[in-house]
Amino acid sequence: MPHLAAVPGPDLCREMLQAYAVNDALNQFVLEHLDSRAWRARPLGHSGRNIAAIFAHVHNVRRKWLRLSAPHLKLPAQLDRNHCTQKQARTVLAESAARCSEMLAEALNAPQGRVETFLRDGWARPWHPGAAMFAYMITHDAHHRGQVCMLAHQLGFPLPIAVMSGMWNWEKLSKQCGFELASGSKTKSRTR
Repeated sequence: MPHLAAVPGPDLCREMLQAYAVNDALNQFVLEHLDSRAWRARPLGHSGRNIAAIFAHVHNVRRKWLRLSAPHLKLPAQLDRNHCTQKQARTVLAESAARCSEMLAEALNAPQGRVETFLRDGWARPWHPGAAMFAYMITHDAHHRGQVCMLAHQLGFPLPIAVMSGMWNWEKLSKQCGFELASGSKTKSRTR
């Protein structure tokens, strides 16, 4: 088991909320550059979700987290995977990300926050709200964002190279979100 370092201060909470904002900016970036012909297309012999259904799932799962973990926050409208447009998905994903960010802020502000537990689903055991909750939420989005990128490619509508590489430019994405990533101290690399 890795050695656990000392717990960092309140800047970590701010940085986690900023990272969650960048996470949603990535979703918005993909939706903005996704070829509209890929939105409802299915590869031959594919019985799984199409891209519209994947983004609807991401949004609707966020709604579930909010409903179960932060019922005092206003729920965004549900997204119908069979009828939603890319524009509607962008709008409601931004809204569910904002509500989830509020939920995270309250969870990370324990014990003063109103989020006492994180419930992923009605069948799941409640978690203490905090870093694992944050990691789970980001991982869920990233998993499905990867599915979207792969499916678009399989359908013959790959995202442009600039978009694929742009997803790794968190410095630029964070500036678009209105903040700069915290800089670490520069140290000389050690050689062995």
